[in-house]
Amino acid sequence: MTIQQLDAIRQAKKELIEVRRAVKEQGEKLAKKTGYRKQVLVCGGTGCTSSNSIKVIEQLEKSLKENGIDDILIVKTGCFGLCALGPIMIVYPEGAFYSQMTPDHVKTVVEKHLVKGGEIVKELLYQGTITQNGDIIPFAETAFYKKQMRIALRNCGVIAPEDIDEAIAAGDYAALEKVLTTMTPDDVINEMLASGLRGRGGAGFPTGRKWMFTKASESDVKYVCCNADEGDPGAFMDRSILEGDPHCVFEAMAIAGYTIGAKQGYIYVRAEYPVAVNRLNIALKQAREYGLLGKNILGTGFDFDIELRLGAGAFVCGEETALLRSIEGHRGEPRPRPPFPAVKGLFGKPTLLNNVETWANINPIIMNGAAWFANIGTKTSSGTKVFALGGKITNVGLVEVPMGTTLREIVEEIGGGIPDGKKFKAAQTGGPSGGCIPAECIDVPIDYDSLIAIGSMMGSGGMIILDEDSCMVDISKFYLEFTAEESCGKCTPCRIGTRRLLQLLTKITKGQGTNEDLDKIEELCNHMKSSSLCALGQSAPNPVLSTLHYFRDEYVDHIEKKECKAGVCKALLSYSIEADKCKGCTLCMRNCPVGAITGTVKQPHVIDKDKCIKCGVCMSKCKFGAIVKK
Repeated sequence: MTIQQLDAIRQAKKELIEVRRAVKEQGEKLAKKTGYRKQVLVCGGTGCTSSNSIKVIEQLEKSLKENGIDDILIVKTGCFGLCALGPIMIVYPEGAFYSQMTPDHVKTVVEKHLVKGGEIVKELLYQGTITQNGDIIPFAETAFYKKQMRIALRNCGVIAPEDIDEAIAAGDYAALEKVLTTMTPDDVINEMLASGLRGRGGAGFPTGRKWMFTKASESDVKYVCCNADEGDPGAFMDRSILEGDPHCVFEAMAIAGYTIGAKQGYIYVRAEYPVAVNRLNIALKQAREYGLLGKNILGTGFDFDIELRLGAGAFVCGEETALLRSIEGHRGEPRPRPPFPAVKGLFGKPTLLNNVETWANINPIIMNGAAWFANIGTKTSSGTKVFALGGKITNVGLVEVPMGTTLREIVEEIGGGIPDGKKFKAAQTGGPSGGCIPAECIDVPIDYDSLIAIGSMMGSGGMIILDEDSCMVDISKFYLEFTAEESCGKCTPCRIGTRRLLQLLTKITKGQGTNEDLDKIEELCNHMKSSSLCALGQSAPNPVLSTLHYFRDEYVDHIEKKECKAGVCKALLSYSIEADKCKGCTLCMRNCPVGAITGTVKQPHVIDKDKCIKCGVCMSKCKFGAIVKK
């Protein structure tokens, strides 16, 4: 493909994309140029797909045909972000945001909205787009979206990820064209350094420096790799980018290949991401057919290609040296560093490795300039960060905010607060490698340095919100169970340390702990942090240490009072029936699986605590709130 052909494709579908990005009035004008009266975008990401968005698309196609409507374009996109409301369907140029769609809802929208002269079906809209006086506002102005700034996610939910023409029209490969025709490798590195971009995979190492080190290494062969092995519980940032805009990763890797002198790239993606893997394969085929990967890219003489490597789900393969060993076909185990991959990496050659979100930021930096990117965020953490917001939060989903946005803004405004009027207790960031941010730190800005200062870390971007019903001892035990299971076992501090920590935490949650155990836990955590081979073992103690620091009283309650105030640790629970509230309906007694409840009709019942297995069925069945859990 020539540069002229690339530009022709860009112009051919430019208006289609502009309709989706424009405000209503501009969108209506642009829609007249596209040949389509309306465009209907349906989320095809994993979250909405699991909620049957594919059936929504099938019903949409069927209903349009039955109504004789042939001037509407149906687009299956990537993630819109508000995963809790899926399946999501957005109609342009109005920008009508329909949520929790079903095939029957689709029929209604087609019959009332998509016919010529039709009107928006308000009762099926996302309620956040409807004001108190009944006006409809653009979804970009809702509480969930208005404080976001989508850079890495710029094309997710906007383009059809399986259509390379739409990706090109949305700006993909424009940066590659600019780099290959107007910039030297040193120019690119200088832009990366000036931008302040830090790796979004966890540690936050400056991206420009990593590129510079790899370029400086002398070798006949070099490699560029993408870490798409997203293993943190509750994290789905990288998956969503791969599903919604795979070409942005290919383009960035090709730019890196030109910069450091590499001709081959590898994307290491976990096999548990079937939608992402499928779209990557489709995109790879298209990019090669268009000559945007392979030999003589854009007629510049630059060669670069990419291959996929599927991971089997080992969390340790998120560590760079373990990932590279796995690509080579070996068991995924880390190796000592130095030498770092920039000097000796894949197949013993200098290798540049960044994660998906880092790659997704390259195009905007090249196209808008390093100064533009550096002015977003904070002085030491420029740009934006994508978070997978989950747990006890109203708006579960994917958010991208400027670095320095406070936790309060994310939880109370973007996230919509804690459901059921519960109180915010903590936010767990960084997955198994991170820590817990307590309510007292809710106004701390979210950036690399601020999180480290309070005992947590950015990590890849998982953010699990915890409410007053969460037990912090149990939370730390949950993450230790994960890391103990995922330890590769190569080094003793991690292999034995995680197991021993888990034993001590389990002992405490069973009410068998002692105050001396807390001293043992802290000592063991410090040994693991200083002597484990890789980041898995070094960071595994973080959730324990942060909860011990901020929620030590809960550990003490478990040890001294044999009490879990959150009512989570089963061994410390006790169910009882309040006689003045019990109506003697016998419902609890009839549903108890072990016959632990006795009583007669219209008389207060009693729970035999020796027989009770603490399953909670009685409490869930009681209609009078007579059963309490302590």
